[in-house]
Amino acid sequence: MLTSTATVPVAPTGTKAVDFWLPVPHPDANQEVRDLKIESPVPYKIEKGTYGNQMLHFRLAAAPTAPLVVKLTATITRREHLNLSANGTSPTKPSKKEKADPNMARWLAPDRLVPLDAKIKQQAQEVVTKANAKTDLDKARAIYEHVVSTVTYDKTGQGWGRGDIYYACDARRGNCTDFHAIVIGYCRSVGIPARFSIGLPLPTERGKGEIKGYHCWAEFYTTETGWVPVDASEAAKNPDKRNYFFGAHDENRVEFTRGRDLELAPKQTAAPLNYFVYPYAEADGKPLEVTRTYEFADVTKK
Repeated sequence: MLTSTATVPVAPTGTKAVDFWLPVPHPDANQEVRDLKIESPVPYKIEKGTYGNQMLHFRLAAAPTAPLVVKLTATITRREHLNLSANGTSPTKPSKKEKADPNMARWLAPDRLVPLDAKIKQQAQEVVTKANAKTDLDKARAIYEHVVSTVTYDKTGQGWGRGDIYYACDARRGNCTDFHAIVIGYCRSVGIPARFSIGLPLPTERGKGEIKGYHCWAEFYTTETGWVPVDASEAAKNPDKRNYFFGAHDENRVEFTRGRDLELAPKQTAAPLNYFVYPYAEADGKPLEVTRTYEFADVTKK
């Protein structure tokens, strides 16, 4: 059971309108969402955005005089996402059940903080050339191994957490967004589609508790393998799982949204969001800070 609670603060005096968006976990092949329940003091709609993302939205024509609390609960069953062909352990071709991604061109394009300029392309090419990688799968593996070997999971100082490929390449440290900025940017630079997903991590020990922050991961695509899950930051934190996380995402995560530089539904007034994992609000088109908490509790199957 996942519980997401957001508190929208009182807007500045004179505010004429408040908009609020909350990411809503979506079902897919690796994630089942049941018993979705939303408690809101005002009417809302569940909107569909780009890349299959779902979100709750409401717009208030008059600014509230007290904080608004919105609570989402859902029973979520997560499954391991495994592509055995990525590790050469199975000759299995992409599953016929895997739907074609209509946004393939987008997964070859730059993000605001992941430009595909000459410098990034040169760095990516140097990595695959050094590894003598010929196929797309080999090139992606070379990029993954390079990132895991040369970047440290380290959330100290400033600059980390934005998924800025230039920061990550220069500092060689950061969190999951920084690791995957390099993985995705380098893959795209050598012509391999790669996409970004973000959500919440779940502890392996289970039970119940609070989830303090987000986690993100990536996938790349080759015609031989289909979409291949990778998690470079988890591999860096768990060296014994380095081989596993090239071709797998464990079940200890809940996906909220996919993609970066996101326009919400309906579109927000401010700039596209770098990524959308936390609730977001605007007062007369200007970002309004929302507080949030996340809790999980294991549900015993009857």
